Amino acid sequence: RMLAALGDNRNRFNCAEEIQNYAGIAPVTERSGQKSWVHWRWQCSKFVRQTFVEWAAKTVHTSYWAGIYYQGQRSKGKSHQSAVRALAFKWIRIIYRCWKTKCCYDEAKYLKALKERDSPLLKT
Repeated sequence: RMLAALGDNRNRFNCAEEIQNYAGIAPVTERSGQKSWVHWRWQCSKFVRQTFVEWAAKTVHTSYWAGIYYQGQRSKGKSHQSAVRALAFKWIRIIYRCWKTKCCYDEAKYLKALKERDSPLLKT
């Protein structure tokens, strides 16, 4: 499903944000006068959104950092679905990089990069 969502043309998307928008994972902020509200995208590929959300939910139990990130979102009062969408938002950046560079995801390499950047994610 992921390959069907992204396709095999690596020039189709120029950045991870384009995939986040296309998938409907990136939130939309609207402003009018003094008011501001955030909602999810209505105009998007529902199949692609479902693909990323379901996949991200599965990674909570198999990826160390994803589990920590998910629990952090839940402890902030986010619902399960909202926490999983936030996690999918993060995953898309990683997936995009792997897709563009034609390399496989390496959890150990990613955790090392988080540690080197002194990520607050690993301080919980």
